[in-house]
Amino acid sequence: MEETNVVVIGAGIVGLAVAAKISEKAEGVLILEKNAKYGQETSTHNSSVVHSGIHYPRGSIKAKLCVKANPMIYETCEKYKLPNKRLGKLTVAITDAEVVELEKLMKQGQDNGVEGLKFLSREAVKKLEPRVEVDRGLYSPSTGIIEPDELMAHYHAKASRNGAVLSTSTEVTSLRKTKDVYEIGGTSQAEKFTIKAKTVINCAGLYADKIAQMLGIDLDKHKYRQHPCKGDYFRTVGKPPVKMLVYPVPEGPGLGIHLTPDLAGAVRLGPNAYYVNNIDYVVGTDEKEFRQGVERYMPSIKNHQLIADFAGIRPKLQGPGDGFRDFVIRNEADKGFPGFINLIGIESPGLTSAPAIGELVTEIYQNEIKR
Repeated sequence: MEETNVVVIGAGIVGLAVAAKISEKAEGVLILEKNAKYGQETSTHNSSVVHSGIHYPRGSIKAKLCVKANPMIYETCEKYKLPNKRLGKLTVAITDAEVVELEKLMKQGQDNGVEGLKFLSREAVKKLEPRVEVDRGLYSPSTGIIEPDELMAHYHAKASRNGAVLSTSTEVTSLRKTKDVYEIGGTSQAEKFTIKAKTVINCAGLYADKIAQMLGIDLDKHKYRQHPCKGDYFRTVGKPPVKMLVYPVPEGPGLGIHLTPDLAGAVRLGPNAYYVNNIDYVVGTDEKEFRQGVERYMPSIKNHQLIADFAGIRPKLQGPGDGFRDFVIRNEADKGFPGFINLIGIESPGLTSAPAIGELVTEIYQNEIKR
């Protein structure tokens, strides 16, 4: 039976960032990815936004990692010439109640350490985005967009230079702890395999709870069960209606149907948010919902043709009707699984947070596991 030191399950943006960082400190890093290429699920089915950190409660892991990683993302993109645009973002309010929520959002962002936030009048918003019709706006200058494929290619190359190996078309179907190591079983290129590893890092994204369950962790007892939440996107045709990101005040399980320019200048609407039982990437919403969502703050959207673009799935720990749930990133030694690092519920801002998650996981490995 083959043996290695560290196995990372999942090669999305987070799995690759973890592998790139931990391979600086550990030899024998193997990354297992069930798809034929890395980053085929959540990592490439999202808004490609670099978040500032205003949306997450003070002291939460999401807030800390997002604020820490935001400048790290831009520094990496600039250093390695990866596509990015620091466009800035407007979060907008129309009603008095939304203005109150916007004020809370600004304070939360400031408490989290987000720099450069500005509360804007109607007139100031119009100067930035003439087509946006609102009462107030919150401007966050550090929000932007990247190309996730390019960033993942960077992390993959970095991990490879450090000696890490990526095995694609390799699906984990069994995981158990023996006396000293973990035995991982599955199929690779349609052939069965079994491998032993001292440390296992669960970065399986949409399937992270299933990996934890294979090991014997009770998902309901520990509140690790993920709830797939789908979001569809539409795209405008013709001249882009905005130059920067425009978001409504958040409501429900998502951040609301927002406007996001892409790196080519076209503008995307979405995502919405609805819970699903099955994972597929077919757009399942009529464009009417998107028009109505955006018309509240940009009435001129009625003059734009919309076409269905793509869909994504978030691995939410927050189920229907639940309140805020944070990332789970921890060594499960207290559950009887030392050397098993769980990453559960890594949805937004997972893309932004990826380099900081890589650092956190490596710190856990160095301080709690490495021997």
